[in-house]
Amino acid sequence: MQNSEIQAVKQRFGIIGTSELLNRAIDIAVQVAPTDLSVLITGESGVGKENFPQIIHHYSHRKHGAYIAVNCGAIPEGTIDSELFGHEKGSFTGASADRKGYFEVADGGTIFLDEVGELPLSTQVRLLRVLETGEFIKVGSSKTQKTNVRVVAATNLNMVQATRDGRFREDLYYRLNTVPIYVAPLRERKEDIVLLFRKFASDFAEKYRMPPIKLNDDAKQVLEEYYWNGNVRQLKNIAEQMSVIVQQRDISAQILRSYLPKVEMERFPALLSGSFHESKSFSNEREILYQVLFDMKKDMNDLKKLVHDLMSGQNVDVSQSDLNFAAPFSGRGDSIFASPMMSTVEPKSESTSREVSSYSHVDDVESYQEAEEYKEEAEHSPLTLEDMERQMIKRTLDKHRGKRKAAADELQISERTLYRKIKEYGIE
Repeated sequence: MQNSEIQAVKQRFGIIGTSELLNRAIDIAVQVAPTDLSVLITGESGVGKENFPQIIHHYSHRKHGAYIAVNCGAIPEGTIDSELFGHEKGSFTGASADRKGYFEVADGGTIFLDEVGELPLSTQVRLLRVLETGEFIKVGSSKTQKTNVRVVAATNLNMVQATRDGRFREDLYYRLNTVPIYVAPLRERKEDIVLLFRKFASDFAEKYRMPPIKLNDDAKQVLEEYYWNGNVRQLKNIAEQMSVIVQQRDISAQILRSYLPKVEMERFPALLSGSFHESKSFSNEREILYQVLFDMKKDMNDLKKLVHDLMSGQNVDVSQSDLNFAAPFSGRGDSIFASPMMSTVEPKSESTSREVSSYSHVDDVESYQEAEEYKEEAEHSPLTLEDMERQMIKRTLDKHRGKRKAAADELQISERTLYRKIKEYGIE
């Protein structure tokens, strides 16, 4: 498309910006519109993904048909099948009459599924059937119905990761992703930030009947360098706040900074282990915990070997060991393995190599007898992580005479987690 055509699309749909990334996304939307291909729009929350389904619908042969936008994340899991595909009277409690679903109402038009990554797996199966055959069955019915609907979906999730985690069907992802459109975040479209702010400031000045606020050069630079986690939506909120509150209409960098929240780049607990890359993302803390446990399995085996070597009278340089004794979490975790286990283990001398006389932070090996147990375990039957955790909990409880609070504090886990693990392992 030529720039004049792209500009016409922007004016029609109220899109502000001149960046190449934005122009590219609009170009793809207009080119794919005349087809019936499924489109998946991806991008962070607040970038304006909702504009592109409207562009696709307007420039398609379905523009005179219905256009329905559905926020999949806002519909309860128990009713979403009924909302999308309809239901028969009496199919469930409260179904007092037959109801048409969105796919039936939008027949011949376009349906926009926003936050499609939030769909339950059972609903994903139904959606896949509609995309492949154009058929669906109402809730409580056995009759197959046909529909001719163009599906455009959007999400701010990492869909590739969601398919790997089993939260989204891989076949449905590829069916939706026939034509992908990526809407870049605001921080990658720096040339659009000041333009958007100026437009918002003008709109709010007219809405609240006051002079528009204006940024000086320093303030513009601050605006462009800000991270904008919330993207266009956040920028609009900041413009509205300042339009209403600030008395001085000429905005300096200092005034602007006072309205910009501090950017929190770190979204997950700090990881000190070298096996994690800073850019690696996890969908929740449970996945982080599992990854830490897997990575520490090797360290635990090395630890037992280290104790065995010490008990055998060998000179061991702990500083040269590959073991990472730093806590993998900066705060409390859900596992006792999220706490430091040992910082230094070294015998006094060669003549006393059969004794362990100096430990800087070893709660599990407090005596020669316990060290011998570790030696025997290392020689004969390697323990699983669960066995290690059970033994560590039991020994710590014995040490504190069954006082759970003291044991939980030493293990650096919550009392609730300790109580759950006591029940799980059947510790008396």
